[in-house]
Amino acid sequence: MRPKEPRGHWVLLLLGGLALGVLLLLDGFAHGTLGESPREVTGNPAPAPSAVTSGGPVINMVDGKPRSLRMPSKTIALTFDDGPDPEWTPKLLDVLRARGAKATFFTVGARVAENPGLTERLLGEGHEIGSHTYTHVDMASAPSWRNRLELDLTQRALAGAAGVHTRLMRMPYSSRPDGLTAPEWRAAREASEDGYVVVLTDRDTEDWARPGTDAIVRRALAADRHGEGAIVMLHDSGGDRTQTLAAVAEVADRLRPQGYRFTTLTDALRLPAAEVAAPTRDRAVGWTLVTAQRAAAALTGTLGVLFGVAGALYAVRLIALLLFAHVHMRRVRRPAPPPGPLPPVTVIVPAYNEEAGIAATVRSLVDTDHPGFVEVIVVDDGSGDRTAEIVAALGEPGVRLIRKPNGGKPSALNAGIAAARTEVLVLVDGDTVFQRDTLRHLVVPLADPEVGAVSGNTKVANRGGILGRWQHIEYVIGFNLDRRMFDVLRCMPTVPGAIGAFRRSVLARVGGVPGDTLAEDTDLTMAICRTGLRVVYEEKAIAWTEAPSSLRQLWRQRYRWCYGTMQAMWKHRRSVVERGGSGRFGRRALGYLTVFQVVMPLFAPAVDLFALFGVLFLDPAGPVLMWSVFVAAQAAAGAYALWLDGETVRPLWVLPLQQVVYRQLMYLVVVQSVVTALLGAGLRWHTIRRTGTFSDVPDLQPASR
Repeated sequence: MRPKEPRGHWVLLLLGGLALGVLLLLDGFAHGTLGESPREVTGNPAPAPSAVTSGGPVINMVDGKPRSLRMPSKTIALTFDDGPDPEWTPKLLDVLRARGAKATFFTVGARVAENPGLTERLLGEGHEIGSHTYTHVDMASAPSWRNRLELDLTQRALAGAAGVHTRLMRMPYSSRPDGLTAPEWRAAREASEDGYVVVLTDRDTEDWARPGTDAIVRRALAADRHGEGAIVMLHDSGGDRTQTLAAVAEVADRLRPQGYRFTTLTDALRLPAAEVAAPTRDRAVGWTLVTAQRAAAALTGTLGVLFGVAGALYAVRLIALLLFAHVHMRRVRRPAPPPGPLPPVTVIVPAYNEEAGIAATVRSLVDTDHPGFVEVIVVDDGSGDRTAEIVAALGEPGVRLIRKPNGGKPSALNAGIAAARTEVLVLVDGDTVFQRDTLRHLVVPLADPEVGAVSGNTKVANRGGILGRWQHIEYVIGFNLDRRMFDVLRCMPTVPGAIGAFRRSVLARVGGVPGDTLAEDTDLTMAICRTGLRVVYEEKAIAWTEAPSSLRQLWRQRYRWCYGTMQAMWKHRRSVVERGGSGRFGRRALGYLTVFQVVMPLFAPAVDLFALFGVLFLDPAGPVLMWSVFVAAQAAAGAYALWLDGETVRPLWVLPLQQVVYRQLMYLVVVQSVVTALLGAGLRWHTIRRTGTFSDVPDLQPASR
């Protein structure tokens, strides 16, 4: 017994979307694009107390009162902010190791989480680590709760990356004590009260501005009188640090021969070690944070690549569709000799509970300008309504009614095929209406013995509401443009069940209409393509069909189509490695369907969520511009496709909304179909409720084009 259709995967999908959103928010927060307090300097803020501004660069409040400390003579504490950086920090460590120098690194928590191995190397080589907040926030502008959160997250990142906490802290955007403002002192005091030793600097090299190696060296050595010690501020992240590397090497090479030593802050000031072992619980929480942060960074990078790849693939696809449509149009509309006598035709209509529209369908098939023999066979597949009675009551000449127990659409079609008396068979859904010239146009291509089947041009009849317009656009732009391309490439994967013509001998060759997939029309067409015969698209053979009128009905229909198509693709997968016509079909059609109807829709919701995140929290210009270009290109392609089909372009006004709502619905259909396939679950045949689009006007005959 096969498992039922999955239901719990919607919970998993919701949780996956929630996790994706959380990771994107975490990455945005970590990189300062979400929730960052901007650097605000308004007017002339009041200075910090004179006892602080005139003191040393290290502020310790172990007894509740600020106590300033200065470096001993001939002792240099090289301090580096904003890292660790995967490119520049290792190079800087190499420079320090070559000269036997130790330094203090004020690390940004988010970068610690992204580079845990580099954090361990810093400690392993004898350097010490301080906190520089988690996102490089301006602590003077941020509220107290945000500052505490930033420092707490940094401690957790250090615990997860290296198993330690730190006692040292340097505020971003800070410099010398004499420049300390009252807001900065407020933030420094609060951090001190939480047990941090606050570190400023004696010499700010401003190397972040890349003023040149000589300028950095000059500032690092400034006010060097009588061998006094100093804390030197540098950076190991935030851009090209080539000048910083050269300056560090030159400063060390110049001062070491004079008896200077380069050591850590706590060693120079004889303070307790900066790092303390983190408790096991904090390490576990920190490991979770580090893992989430790294996953968020990897996810953001991957989604950025996917966003670009998806845009490029859709652009290539759109251009290819238009080029092939133009080639197809030039080919089929060139003057051709008058066709010979048209063959006799049997039209087979499988019907299950089609009382709403079966009368209009049968009358349109009988009222044809096909000059030869035409018989219509309606196969009532165990309907529970008045379908059979309505057909019998029509009394149309040339119409036969076959009643059978319910066995599914393939069995109904095969029953009609067995009863047919002609070589050319036309298979028609019970909700479809033909124009008077449709049947004649549909069978003309079968005059070519290399043609095994013909796909007609399906149009949406009930296109009045917005859902109908969306489906109308999809049929014209999506389905019919695809069919034109497949026709040119000789790899048509689907002759729609609404309208298709077949040779009886070809159907016998492939074993009739298959019943082991839910997309029997796609399965059958693929089997015919694998014989090497052509399956062509006839644009003038127009059939009007009733599309689903509610989102629920639409979902059920597309779920069956998508799942059935994947079944058929899997069934005919060997064609990819076969030769001849079968291989041509497999490598072209199955490759195309795999990329654009399975893989891309699977990743599209995540890519769209990433784009939405970019619009809301990053620079919206890029995603908005790309989306606008995409919609404009779709509109241009849609206008051309509508022109090819002789349709007005007025429905295109719903295209932007279609990209937002309808497209997401189709993506979710693919997601559920893939989950169903992976679980090996069975899927029942979903029928849609007919509203009787054609029943109000029984004699409806769309004008011939």
